[in-house]
Amino acid sequence: MKKNLPILFTVFCSLFVSSALAQTEIRRNQVGYAPQQEKVIVVEGMNPTGKIRVTTPNGKTLKPKAKVRKAVSPFSGKTRYVVDLNNLTATGDYRVSIGQQSCRLTVAEQPYHDIAISALRLFYLIRSGVAITMGGDYDRPLGHPDTHVLIHNSAASPLRPAGTVISSPFGWYDAGDYNKYVVNSAFSIGLMFAVYEQFPEYFARLNTAIPESGNKTPDLLDEMMFNLRWFLTMQDPYDGGVYHKLTTPNFEGFILPTDCKQTRYVVQKTVTATLDFAAVMADAARLLEPFQEDYPGFSAQAAAMAERAYQWAKANPTAFYRQERLKEPAVTTGGYGDGSARDEFFWAATALYRLTGKQQYLDDARQHQPDRFTTPAWGNVASLGAMEWLAASSPSVSTPGPTALHEAMLQQLIDYCDKAIEGVETSSFQSPYGNKATDFGWGCLSEGCCSQAMLMLFADKMLGTEKYRRYALQNADYLLGRNATGYCYVTGFGDKSPMHPHHRISEADSVEKPFPGMLVGGPNPGQQDKKDMPMPYASSYPDESYMDVMESYASNEIAINWNASLVAFLCWLDALQ
Repeated sequence: MKKNLPILFTVFCSLFVSSALAQTEIRRNQVGYAPQQEKVIVVEGMNPTGKIRVTTPNGKTLKPKAKVRKAVSPFSGKTRYVVDLNNLTATGDYRVSIGQQSCRLTVAEQPYHDIAISALRLFYLIRSGVAITMGGDYDRPLGHPDTHVLIHNSAASPLRPAGTVISSPFGWYDAGDYNKYVVNSAFSIGLMFAVYEQFPEYFARLNTAIPESGNKTPDLLDEMMFNLRWFLTMQDPYDGGVYHKLTTPNFEGFILPTDCKQTRYVVQKTVTATLDFAAVMADAARLLEPFQEDYPGFSAQAAAMAERAYQWAKANPTAFYRQERLKEPAVTTGGYGDGSARDEFFWAATALYRLTGKQQYLDDARQHQPDRFTTPAWGNVASLGAMEWLAASSPSVSTPGPTALHEAMLQQLIDYCDKAIEGVETSSFQSPYGNKATDFGWGCLSEGCCSQAMLMLFADKMLGTEKYRRYALQNADYLLGRNATGYCYVTGFGDKSPMHPHHRISEADSVEKPFPGMLVGGPNPGQQDKKDMPMPYASSYPDESYMDVMESYASNEIAINWNASLVAFLCWLDALQ
């Protein structure tokens, strides 16, 4: 088992990383570019005009006709040079040299294929309640069987009093911790369902080497089903309400699942968890219906449970999660609290209308429809409902009400995308993301970078154009290395990626490298973890407030909702290519 490094050695490593970061002058996508994708690098510390040399895959050295523009960071004031190398279209590995600095630049027909599969396969590696036997170096024995889970005081009901034992196995570990949260799980599934629905043929061919890969169901849906099997246990069978989460009272230490000893509980039924459950179970009923051979009876069961959950939510519209009220025992784990259920009602009503065609759900969706398009996030799921209206193709949505909703959501999406791409041509890293201080914060690489790009690709598909694809690819470049820290923010990819994410299994196992395919939260100027850090952050600038140390839960944690956005974005790019 790995041990924490002594503080002085950790500080030394931090200083070394900080120094290396300062010396790194070429920022670029470290994973790869498609042949017709723009090839932009960013140089810091020198004007590269006249100094650029490129060695081609066949060994020829040339001086490219690169376009160079100067850019100044709105945060640090640092001068950078944005270099356009678009004439590199042949596939292979190039070597780009500027002065004493050089880097590899890869052009490939499917540059995002391996990383997209790894991002999706991460969900297999974080399965709960089963032994991991197809993880290679990351195999582990069964942990958290969750067959002896207690009803918490906050979740008690006449037919399930406090202390009642239930079985609630399977599902995914939520983030760097070992708990399971309905709100975040439902959001994660909903986001991946949205992309699956756009490219079912692509996902039918995608093999992620999981135990279910040999069946008749696409691997992505198989993985969603593993989590949905847990969902089936989180609805109170007596009233239809859904428990907010399955959790220990306090976070476990950085130990392996088999070493965890705390009692696990299901806590308080909430309107937001119940509506998210209703939405995702309605979608699951619809999307998994063709795969009865592998999952007999599931679609009918999920549909019934979704409608029952919605009825409970309608009867309990103010049942919001209040963790501070939970006693005997008190609970201090992730809250996923929310003070409004308007967006959850919109998503759930939309999903149920698509499933059933019932007027009640259409009326409710219209009542709760948003007035603008927002980036999808667990705390604001309105865009998941909006994408459903845009994607819907069944005859039941051809009536005037649904048509008006479809048109309204499309215009909101176009307005969102047009706003997102403003200022790209003068930005420091030639991307829509990363140009405002508000772009950075908790989970920003997911909600700000990946999901923004996915929405632009979605808009293109709805419009039948490629207007926004270029900008979506620019966000991929930012995510994978063309940024202020020079990190490829996905573990296991690129030549500089996170090695010490805030992830208990990766820290506690005997494997030096963390699980591959994990997206870290990213730069977070709030630095909410600084009191727990073994050293100060290397920078306070918004786009540089990132530390690759295990203690940095504010910038270096992983989470299923963040990886869901990575899967949605990268699988979409891979499907296009």
